[in-house]
Amino acid sequence: MIEKEYKIKPIGYTRIEGDDPMKADYLIEILEPYRSALKELDKFSHVMVFWWANGNDKEDLRNLQKWATTPPYGEDTPETGIFATRSPIRPNPIALSTCQILDVDYEKGIIRVSGYDAFDDTPIVDLKAYFPISDRVRECHIAPWLKDWPEWLEDGFEWWQKQEFAFSD
Repeated sequence: MIEKEYKIKPIGYTRIEGDDPMKADYLIEILEPYRSALKELDKFSHVMVFWWANGNDKEDLRNLQKWATTPPYGEDTPETGIFATRSPIRPNPIALSTCQILDVDYEKGIIRVSGYDAFDDTPIVDLKAYFPISDRVRECHIAPWLKDWPEWLEDGFEWWQKQEFAFSD
C-alpha cells in the first residue's frame, strides 16, 4: 500500500478565559472564512469537537516502533494498544471532545461550551453536531479496568478533573 499524506488546516482555535479550570469559560473561536458553517448550530445541545493535540505533534511521538502503553487510569490496567485508549499520543494526534453548547455568537464566530478538555490555543480541525441516531449506542461495554468510571458525559468532566488527568501538560 502506498502511504499518502493529507493536509489538515485549522478552522479555529480553543480559547480559555480564566485560570481556574472549574470556573473558566471554554470557547471555540472559528476563523472568519468558516463562520457561515455555524448557521443553526445553536439548535443543537451538543457538538463534537475534533481537535489537533498539537502538544503531542512531534515526529518521535508520531513514529513509535510500538503503539502500546499501560494507561495511567483504572484498576489493574493491562498494557493496551493505543487505539484502546484516549491518549493524545497517536500516529495522527486527532482528539475528540463532545461538548455541551452554551452559546453561539455567529458574528464573532464564538461557541461557548462546557465539557471540553483541550488546552488554550489548541487548533480545531472540525465540528459535528451531536446526532443521537449516529452517535449514541444503546448496548455497549467498556474494558473492565474502567468499570468505576462515571457512566455519563455530564458526570465525567468533573470526575476527570479530580483524577488530575485533565489540564496537565
